Amino acid sequence: MAPVRAAEPDGTTGARIRDARKAAGLTQQGMAAEIQVSRQTVIAMETGDYAPSVYLAIKVARVLGVTVEDLWGH
Repeated sequence: MAPVRAAEPDGTTGARIRDARKAAGLTQQGMAAEIQVSRQTVIAMETGDYAPSVYLAIKVARVLGVTVEDLWGH
């Protein structure tokens, strides 16, 4: 099955996720453990190859200490 393409193929959302993860002091593996997904899923979100469900997006934002709008808003 091919990965789901994110709404922003230009990578801005992925960059915001990566920057927020680094600002939170988390590695990709650490973030994956916190949100209960694989490291590959975190990589896919950061590269724009995966658009998470609303439930997962909320978990990501909470773990990173930001809002969903901070990461996926325009």
